[in-house]
Amino acid sequence: MNFTDFGFDPRLMEGIESLGFEIPTPIQQQAIPVIMEGKDLIGAAQTGTGKTAAFLLPIIHRVLKEDSGSGIKALVIVPTRELAVQIDQHMQGLSYFTSVSSVAIYGGTDGATFTREKTALTEGVDVVICTPGRMLAHLNMGYVNFSTIRSLVLDEADRMLDMGFVDDIMKIISHVPKVRQTLLFSATIPTDIKILAKKVLNDPSEINIALSKPAEKILQLAYSVYDTQKLPLVKYLLGTSKGRTILIFCSTKSSTKLLSRELKKAGLEVQEIHSDLEQKERESVMNNFRAKDIQVLVATDVVSRGIDVENIDLVLNYDVPNDAEDYVHRIGRTARAEASGVAITFINPDGQWKFAEIEKLLGKSIHKGAIPSQFGEAPEYAPKKRPIGNFRRGKR
Repeated sequence: MNFTDFGFDPRLMEGIESLGFEIPTPIQQQAIPVIMEGKDLIGAAQTGTGKTAAFLLPIIHRVLKEDSGSGIKALVIVPTRELAVQIDQHMQGLSYFTSVSSVAIYGGTDGATFTREKTALTEGVDVVICTPGRMLAHLNMGYVNFSTIRSLVLDEADRMLDMGFVDDIMKIISHVPKVRQTLLFSATIPTDIKILAKKVLNDPSEINIALSKPAEKILQLAYSVYDTQKLPLVKYLLGTSKGRTILIFCSTKSSTKLLSRELKKAGLEVQEIHSDLEQKERESVMNNFRAKDIQVLVATDVVSRGIDVENIDLVLNYDVPNDAEDYVHRIGRTARAEASGVAITFINPDGQWKFAEIEKLLGKSIHKGAIPSQFGEAPEYAPKKRPIGNFRRGKR
Protein backbone atom coordinates (compact mmCIF):
# COMPACT_ATOMS: atom_id res chain seq x y z
CA MET A 1 0.00 0.00 0.00
CA ASN A 2 1.18 3.52 -0.82
CA PHE A 3 0.09 6.95 0.46
CA THR A 4 -1.23 7.72 -3.04
CA ASP A 5 -3.91 5.04 -2.47
CA PHE A 6 -5.74 7.18 0.09
CA GLY A 7 -6.81 9.86 -2.38
CA PHE A 8 -5.34 12.78 -0.43
CA ASP A 9 -5.42 16.35 -1.77
CA PRO A 10 -2.43 16.95 -4.11
CA ARG A 11 -1.14 19.76 -1.85
CA LEU A 12 -1.11 17.38 1.09
CA MET A 13 0.67 14.73 -1.00
CA GLU A 14 3.46 17.25 -1.61
CA GLY A 15 4.03 17.49 2.13
CA ILE A 16 3.95 13.70 2.51
CA GLU A 17 6.48 13.21 -0.30
CA SER A 18 8.76 16.01 0.97
CA LEU A 19 9.01 14.19 4.33
CA GLY A 20 10.00 10.97 2.58
CA PHE A 21 6.87 9.01 3.55
CA GLU A 22 6.26 6.09 1.19
CA ILE A 23 4.62 3.08 2.82
CA PRO A 24 1.97 3.66 5.52
CA THR A 25 2.47 1.96 8.89
CA PRO A 26 -0.12 -0.62 10.04
CA ILE A 27 -2.03 1.93 12.14
CA GLN A 28 -2.09 4.32 9.18
CA GLN A 29 -3.27 1.62 6.77
CA GLN A 30 -6.14 0.69 9.08
CA ALA A 31 -7.11 4.05 10.59
CA ILE A 32 -6.91 6.48 7.66
CA PRO A 33 -9.69 4.86 5.54
CA VAL A 34 -11.99 4.74 8.60
CA ILE A 35 -11.32 8.40 9.45
CA MET A 36 -11.72 9.45 5.80
CA GLU A 37 -15.19 7.88 5.86
CA GLY A 38 -16.11 10.14 8.79
CA LYS A 39 -16.52 7.38 11.37
CA ASP A 40 -15.56 7.64 15.04
CA LEU A 41 -12.55 5.55 16.02
CA ILE A 42 -10.87 3.94 19.03
CA GLY A 43 -7.25 3.17 18.22
CA ALA A 44 -5.08 1.11 20.57
CA ALA A 45 -1.60 2.14 19.47
CA GLN A 46 1.62 3.24 21.11
CA THR A 47 3.98 6.10 20.39
CA GLY A 48 6.25 5.19 17.50
CA THR A 49 3.58 3.38 15.48
CA GLY A 50 2.82 6.38 13.25
CA LYS A 51 -0.52 7.19 14.87
CA THR A 52 0.07 10.97 14.79
CA ALA A 53 0.10 11.03 10.99
CA ALA A 54 -2.78 8.53 11.03
CA PHE A 55 -5.11 11.23 12.40
CA LEU A 56 -3.40 14.41 11.13
CA LEU A 57 -3.45 13.44 7.44
CA PRO A 58 -7.24 12.85 7.22
CA ILE A 59 -7.87 16.01 9.26
CA ILE A 60 -5.74 18.17 6.94
CA HIS A 61 -7.41 16.57 3.91
CA ARG A 62 -10.87 17.28 5.36
CA VAL A 63 -10.04 20.94 6.03
CA LEU A 64 -8.79 21.33 2.44
CA LYS A 65 -11.78 19.49 1.00
CA GLU A 66 -14.50 21.31 2.95
CA ASP A 67 -12.87 24.76 2.86
CA SER A 68 -15.61 26.05 5.17
CA GLY A 69 -14.21 29.49 5.96
CA SER A 70 -12.77 30.74 9.22
CA GLY A 71 -13.04 29.11 12.63
CA ILE A 72 -11.38 26.16 14.38
CA LYS A 73 -11.94 22.93 12.42
CA ALA A 74 -10.17 20.37 14.62
CA LEU A 75 -9.17 20.05 18.27
CA VAL A 76 -6.46 17.63 19.45
CA ILE A 77 -6.20 17.15 23.24
CA VAL A 78 -2.97 15.66 24.61
CA PRO A 79 -1.55 15.02 28.11
CA THR A 80 1.74 16.97 27.99
CA ARG A 81 3.22 20.12 26.55
CA GLU A 82 6.03 18.09 24.94
CA LEU A 83 3.51 16.03 22.98
CA ALA A 84 1.57 19.17 21.99
CA VAL A 85 4.74 20.75 20.56
CA GLN A 86 5.74 17.55 18.78
CA ILE A 87 2.32 17.07 17.13
CA ASP A 88 2.25 20.73 16.06
CA GLN A 89 5.70 20.36 14.47
CA HIS A 90 4.50 17.22 12.69
CA MET A 91 1.42 19.12 11.57
CA GLN A 92 3.49 21.97 10.15
CA GLY A 93 5.63 19.55 8.14
CA LEU A 94 2.66 17.69 6.65
CA SER A 95 0.67 20.87 5.86
CA TYR A 96 3.66 22.88 4.55
CA PHE A 97 2.32 23.11 0.98
CA THR A 98 -1.26 23.82 2.08
CA SER A 99 -3.04 26.78 3.66
CA VAL A 100 -4.01 24.77 6.75
CA SER A 101 -2.82 26.43 9.97
CA SER A 102 -2.24 25.09 13.50
CA VAL A 103 -1.27 26.20 16.99
CA ALA A 104 0.02 24.38 20.07
CA ILE A 105 -1.49 25.57 23.35
CA TYR A 106 0.08 24.47 26.64
CA GLY A 107 0.90 25.71 30.11
CA GLY A 108 4.18 26.66 31.72
CA THR A 109 4.78 29.67 29.48
CA ASP A 110 4.80 33.45 29.95
CA GLY A 111 2.08 36.06 29.47
CA ALA A 112 3.23 36.94 25.97
CA THR A 113 2.71 33.32 24.87
CA PHE A 114 -0.76 33.27 26.42
CA THR A 115 -1.61 36.42 24.43
CA ARG A 116 -0.36 34.83 21.20
CA GLU A 117 -2.50 31.78 21.92
CA LYS A 118 -5.53 34.01 22.51
CA THR A 119 -4.90 35.78 19.20
CA ALA A 120 -4.75 32.45 17.33
CA LEU A 121 -7.94 31.23 18.98
CA THR A 122 -9.91 34.41 18.29
CA GLU A 123 -8.59 35.43 14.87
CA GLY A 124 -8.72 31.99 13.34
CA VAL A 125 -6.66 28.79 13.17
CA ASP A 126 -7.66 25.49 11.58
CA VAL A 127 -6.21 22.96 14.02
CA VAL A 128 -5.63 23.44 17.77
CA ILE A 129 -3.36 21.03 19.68
CA CYS A 130 -3.69 21.59 23.43
CA THR A 131 -3.19 20.33 26.95
CA PRO A 132 -6.41 20.26 29.04
CA GLY A 133 -5.50 22.77 31.76
CA ARG A 134 -4.33 25.51 29.41
CA MET A 135 -7.30 25.05 27.09
CA LEU A 136 -9.70 25.40 30.01
CA ALA A 137 -7.95 28.62 31.04
CA HIS A 138 -8.76 30.09 27.62
CA LEU A 139 -12.30 28.71 27.58
CA ASN A 140 -13.02 30.22 30.98
CA MET A 141 -12.12 33.66 29.61
CA GLY A 142 -15.14 33.45 27.30
CA TYR A 143 -13.59 34.29 23.92
CA VAL A 144 -13.09 30.78 22.48
CA ASN A 145 -15.63 29.63 19.88
CA PHE A 146 -15.66 25.88 19.21
CA SER A 147 -18.89 25.87 17.17
CA THR A 148 -17.03 25.19 13.89
CA ILE A 149 -15.14 22.11 15.14
CA ARG A 150 -15.76 19.00 13.05
CA SER A 151 -12.96 16.73 14.36
CA LEU A 152 -12.01 15.98 17.97
CA VAL A 153 -8.96 13.86 18.87
CA LEU A 154 -8.04 12.52 22.32
CA ASP A 155 -4.43 11.34 22.04
CA GLU A 156 -2.73 9.16 24.69
CA ALA A 157 -6.06 9.04 26.52
CA ASP A 158 -4.77 6.51 29.05
CA ARG A 159 -2.08 8.95 30.19
CA MET A 160 -4.59 11.79 30.46
CA LEU A 161 -6.79 9.68 32.73
CA ASP A 162 -3.80 8.60 34.81
CA MET A 163 -2.89 12.27 35.24
CA GLY A 164 -6.41 13.11 36.49
CA PHE A 165 -7.61 15.07 33.44
CA VAL A 166 -10.94 13.31 32.91
CA ASP A 167 -13.07 16.18 34.35
CA ASP A 168 -11.12 18.78 32.38
CA ILE A 169 -11.57 16.76 29.20
CA MET A 170 -15.32 16.49 29.71
CA LYS A 171 -15.59 20.24 30.36
CA ILE A 172 -13.74 20.99 27.12
CA ILE A 173 -15.88 18.52 25.16
CA SER A 174 -19.04 20.21 26.50
CA HIS A 175 -18.06 23.24 24.37
CA VAL A 176 -17.61 21.16 21.20
CA PRO A 177 -20.56 20.48 18.85
CA LYS A 178 -22.29 17.14 19.44
CA VAL A 179 -22.28 16.48 15.70
CA ARG A 180 -18.60 15.80 15.07
CA GLN A 181 -16.09 13.05 14.39
CA THR A 182 -14.27 11.84 17.52
CA LEU A 183 -11.02 9.86 17.48
CA LEU A 184 -9.56 8.33 20.65
CA PHE A 185 -6.05 6.87 20.77
CA SER A 186 -4.64 5.03 23.77
CA ALA A 187 -1.73 2.67 24.41
CA THR A 188 -4.14 0.28 26.13
CA ILE A 189 -7.93 0.12 26.46
CA PRO A 190 -8.67 -0.55 30.16
CA THR A 191 -12.15 -0.20 31.68
CA ASP A 192 -11.85 3.55 32.40
CA ILE A 193 -10.99 4.24 28.76
CA LYS A 194 -14.01 2.19 27.63
CA ILE A 195 -16.23 4.26 29.95
CA LEU A 196 -14.82 7.50 28.52
CA ALA A 197 -15.23 6.24 24.97
CA LYS A 198 -18.87 5.37 25.61
CA LYS A 199 -19.50 8.95 26.74
CA VAL A 200 -17.79 10.80 23.87
CA LEU A 201 -17.80 8.49 20.81
CA ASN A 202 -20.66 7.43 18.56
CA ASP A 203 -20.64 3.80 17.34
CA PRO A 204 -16.85 3.79 16.89
CA SER A 205 -14.74 1.44 14.82
CA GLU A 206 -11.94 -0.23 16.79
CA ILE A 207 -8.33 -0.81 15.75
CA ASN A 208 -5.77 -2.57 17.91
CA ILE A 209 -2.09 -2.41 16.99
CA ALA A 210 -0.11 -4.71 19.28
CA LEU A 211 2.64 -3.22 21.39
CA SER A 212 5.86 -3.15 19.40
CA LYS A 213 8.59 -5.17 21.04
CA PRO A 214 11.99 -3.47 21.48
CA ALA A 215 14.25 -3.50 18.43
CA GLU A 216 16.49 -6.57 18.21
CA LYS A 217 19.51 -4.27 17.94
CA ILE A 218 19.02 -3.08 21.53
CA LEU A 219 21.34 -4.91 23.91
CA GLN A 220 19.27 -5.20 27.10
CA LEU A 221 21.01 -5.70 30.44
CA ALA A 222 19.94 -5.38 34.10
CA TYR A 223 21.70 -5.19 37.46
CA SER A 224 20.11 -6.27 40.73
CA VAL A 225 21.28 -3.64 43.24
CA TYR A 226 20.54 -2.00 46.56
CA ASP A 227 19.60 1.69 46.38
CA THR A 228 22.94 2.64 47.96
CA GLN A 229 24.78 0.92 45.10
CA LYS A 230 23.01 2.80 42.29
CA LEU A 231 25.01 6.02 42.34
CA PRO A 232 28.48 4.40 42.53
CA LEU A 233 27.50 1.96 39.77
CA VAL A 234 26.16 4.61 37.40
CA LYS A 235 29.36 6.65 37.85
CA TYR A 236 31.39 3.52 37.14
CA LEU A 237 29.41 2.70 33.97
CA LEU A 238 29.46 6.25 32.65
CA GLY A 239 33.17 6.58 33.32
CA THR A 240 33.85 4.35 30.31
CA SER A 241 31.32 6.01 27.99
CA LYS A 242 33.17 9.05 26.70
CA GLY A 243 31.69 10.41 23.49
CA ARG A 244 28.43 8.45 23.84
CA THR A 245 24.98 10.04 24.10
CA ILE A 246 23.18 8.84 27.23
CA LEU A 247 19.59 9.19 28.44
CA ILE A 248 18.89 8.30 32.09
CA PHE A 249 15.37 7.86 33.44
CA CYS A 250 14.47 8.38 37.11
CA SER A 251 11.04 7.83 38.65
CA THR A 252 10.93 11.07 40.69
CA LYS A 253 11.95 14.71 40.33
CA SER A 254 14.04 14.52 43.51
CA SER A 255 16.12 11.58 42.28
CA THR A 256 16.51 13.30 38.90
CA LYS A 257 17.91 16.42 40.54
CA LEU A 258 20.17 14.47 42.90
CA LEU A 259 21.62 12.25 40.18
CA SER A 260 22.20 15.19 37.85
CA ARG A 261 24.06 17.06 40.59
CA GLU A 262 26.25 14.06 41.45
CA LEU A 263 27.14 13.34 37.82
CA LYS A 264 28.15 16.97 37.30
CA LYS A 265 30.47 16.64 40.31
CA ALA A 266 31.97 13.61 38.57
CA GLY A 267 32.90 15.81 35.62
CA LEU A 268 30.22 14.75 33.14
CA GLU A 269 28.33 17.14 30.83
CA VAL A 270 24.85 16.69 32.29
CA GLN A 271 21.50 18.45 32.22
CA GLU A 272 18.16 17.45 33.73
CA ILE A 273 14.57 17.71 32.58
CA HIS A 274 11.43 17.39 34.72
CA SER A 275 8.12 19.12 35.40
CA ASP A 276 9.65 21.79 37.68
CA LEU A 277 11.33 23.41 34.66
CA GLU A 278 9.59 26.13 32.67
CA GLN A 279 8.74 25.21 29.07
CA LYS A 280 11.51 27.42 27.64
CA GLU A 281 14.01 25.72 29.94
CA ARG A 282 12.85 22.28 28.83
CA GLU A 283 13.09 23.21 25.17
CA SER A 284 16.59 24.61 25.72
CA VAL A 285 17.72 21.40 27.44
CA MET A 286 16.24 19.23 24.66
CA ASN A 287 17.89 21.37 21.98
CA ASN A 288 21.25 21.03 23.74
CA PHE A 289 20.81 17.26 23.90
CA ARG A 290 19.81 17.00 20.23
CA ALA A 291 22.81 19.11 19.24
CA LYS A 292 25.12 16.84 21.32
CA ASP A 293 26.19 19.86 23.40
CA ILE A 294 25.59 17.71 26.48
CA GLN A 295 26.48 14.04 26.85
CA VAL A 296 23.98 12.98 29.49
CA LEU A 297 20.32 13.88 29.94
CA VAL A 298 18.69 12.84 33.24
CA ALA A 299 14.90 12.85 32.97
CA THR A 300 11.63 11.81 34.53
CA ASP A 301 9.01 10.06 32.40
CA VAL A 302 7.96 13.47 31.08
CA VAL A 303 10.10 12.64 28.03
CA SER A 304 9.78 8.84 27.88
CA ARG A 305 7.13 9.04 25.15
CA GLY A 306 7.46 11.19 22.11
CA ILE A 307 11.09 12.26 22.51
CA ASP A 308 12.65 12.68 19.08
CA VAL A 309 16.44 12.53 19.38
CA GLU A 310 18.64 10.62 16.97
CA ASN A 311 21.60 8.42 17.88
CA ILE A 312 21.12 7.84 21.61
CA ASP A 313 23.73 5.22 22.48
CA LEU A 314 22.58 4.23 25.96
CA VAL A 315 19.28 4.37 27.84
CA LEU A 316 19.71 3.75 31.56
CA ASN A 317 16.73 3.11 33.82
CA TYR A 318 17.98 4.34 37.20
CA ASP A 319 14.65 3.12 38.57
CA VAL A 320 12.48 0.31 37.20
CA PRO A 321 9.52 1.85 35.31
CA ASN A 322 6.17 1.58 37.12
CA ASP A 323 4.51 0.26 33.98
CA ALA A 324 5.86 -2.55 31.79
CA GLU A 325 4.86 -0.66 28.64
CA ASP A 326 6.80 2.39 29.81
CA TYR A 327 9.93 0.22 29.74
CA VAL A 328 9.37 -0.39 26.03
CA HIS A 329 8.84 3.33 25.40
CA ARG A 330 11.94 4.27 27.41
CA ILE A 331 14.40 1.89 25.79
CA GLY A 332 12.87 2.59 22.38
CA ARG A 333 14.74 5.90 22.45
CA THR A 334 17.90 4.01 21.43
CA ALA A 335 18.68 1.81 18.40
CA ARG A 336 16.45 3.85 16.12
CA ALA A 337 16.60 3.52 12.34
CA GLU A 338 19.63 1.37 11.50
CA ALA A 339 21.59 2.13 14.67
CA SER A 340 22.30 -0.20 17.57
CA GLY A 341 22.07 0.71 21.25
CA VAL A 342 22.24 -0.42 24.85
CA ALA A 343 19.54 -0.39 27.55
CA ILE A 344 20.50 -0.94 31.20
CA THR A 345 18.11 -1.16 34.16
CA PHE A 346 18.92 -0.99 37.87
CA ILE A 347 16.59 -3.26 39.87
CA ASN A 348 16.33 -2.65 43.60
CA PRO A 349 14.58 -5.27 45.79
CA ASP A 350 11.25 -3.37 45.72
CA GLY A 351 11.40 -3.16 41.93
CA GLN A 352 11.95 -6.86 41.27
CA TRP A 353 8.26 -7.70 40.84
CA LYS A 354 7.92 -4.79 38.39
CA PHE A 355 10.85 -6.03 36.33
CA ALA A 356 9.32 -9.51 36.31
CA GLU A 357 6.20 -7.92 34.76
CA ILE A 358 8.40 -6.33 32.11
CA GLU A 359 10.01 -9.66 31.26
CA LYS A 360 6.55 -11.21 31.06
CA LEU A 361 5.47 -8.55 28.56
CA LEU A 362 8.64 -9.03 26.51
CA GLY A 363 8.27 -12.79 26.58
CA LYS A 364 11.88 -13.35 27.58
CA SER A 365 14.34 -12.97 30.44
CA ILE A 366 16.78 -10.04 30.43
CA HIS A 367 20.38 -10.93 31.26
CA LYS A 368 21.35 -9.91 34.81
CA GLY A 369 24.91 -8.63 35.02
CA ALA A 370 27.14 -8.99 38.07
CA ILE A 371 28.19 -5.70 39.64
CA PRO A 372 31.95 -5.21 40.30
CA SER A 373 33.08 -6.62 43.64
CA GLN A 374 34.16 -3.20 44.98
CA PHE A 375 30.48 -2.24 45.32
CA GLY A 376 29.76 -5.03 47.78
CA GLU A 377 27.33 -7.91 47.67
CA ALA A 378 24.23 -7.35 45.53
CA PRO A 379 20.72 -8.64 46.29
CA GLU A 380 19.64 -11.88 44.64
CA TYR A 381 17.16 -11.45 41.80
CA ALA A 382 14.21 -13.49 43.08
CA PRO A 383 11.01 -11.54 42.31
CA LYS A 384 7.96 -12.19 44.44
CA LYS A 385 4.40 -11.87 43.23
CA ARG A 386 2.88 -8.48 42.40
CA PRO A 387 1.67 -6.70 45.59
CA ILE A 388 -2.06 -6.66 46.20
CA GLY A 389 -3.71 -3.57 44.69
CA ASN A 390 -3.45 -1.66 41.43
CA PHE A 391 0.00 -0.23 41.01
CA ARG A 392 -0.37 0.78 37.37
CA ARG A 393 1.82 3.86 36.86
CA GLY A 394 2.69 3.80 40.53
CA LYS A 395 -0.84 4.30 41.88
CA ARG A 396 -2.56 1.98 44.34
